[in-house]
Amino acid sequence: MHPYRSSSMGRVVREWGRRWLGIIAGLLVAFTGLAAPALAYDNPDLLPDHPTPVIDLAKILTDPQRESLETNLSNFEAESGWKLRVLTQYDRTPGQAVKSFWNLDERSLLLVADERGGNLLNFNVGEALFALMPRTYWVELQTRYGNQYYVKDHGQDAAIVDALSAVEGCLERGGCQVVPGLPTEQWLLTLATSILGGLVVGFAAYPRKEGRTVEWTWVLLLSPLWLILFGALGLGPILTRTSDLLPVLRNSLGFLGATVVAYLLAQQTVGKPKLPSGD
Repeated sequence: MHPYRSSSMGRVVREWGRRWLGIIAGLLVAFTGLAAPALAYDNPDLLPDHPTPVIDLAKILTDPQRESLETNLSNFEAESGWKLRVLTQYDRTPGQAVKSFWNLDERSLLLVADERGGNLLNFNVGEALFALMPRTYWVELQTRYGNQYYVKDHGQDAAIVDALSAVEGCLERGGCQVVPGLPTEQWLLTLATSILGGLVVGFAAYPRKEGRTVEWTWVLLLSPLWLILFGALGLGPILTRTSDLLPVLRNSLGFLGATVVAYLLAQQTVGKPKLPSGD
């Protein structure tokens, strides 16, 4: 293999490895608590002297971005009754004081952006929001938009805005079980499980007796495995997150292609001694 191609492939593998490690680390952080660092103590001196849905102590947002976000959140609250608030912090935090400043209640969501942790985003979620979007939704939201690779590619400001947009969209439709949209990393994982499901079907289907073309008994026997791989893990995450049919088509073609390849490969290897040689 050409040394340049080899080193390029190695860099790609290492990059994807780091991305998945970041997502796994984000999940571990998420399950330990959604916003514990934000409300560690009480420091009301850091609060603004005027009503606002955004407190940008870390200066993540530009003035136009902050003003646009303030307008958007205020209008959304007036139209829907849901109170979305944003606090960015780094070395300073108002802590518990934000609760009384914003009168946070069961219909409130506090997004805390703090880059000191393993994940930029943390959430304090009101009980009424949990009724519409379960805890797994907030974990997925945090790991999708707050992981270091998304922040590196899109910026801290975009991570905040995109996460809030996802929440607003779900509230407008009456709730979500999963975060809408299909990131590339997640689609690649569904494609891999679809291909693996096709390999299972192909190896199960190769003929083991003379006169047979497909061993349907083995295909049905292993159906719980390949249906989980292709249906639940390959198509399920796509159908619940997006209406785009292109990923469904790609995964289906991957499943069928893997089935054919595995079937032919099995015939020429493990299945060959079991068939007449024709001599």
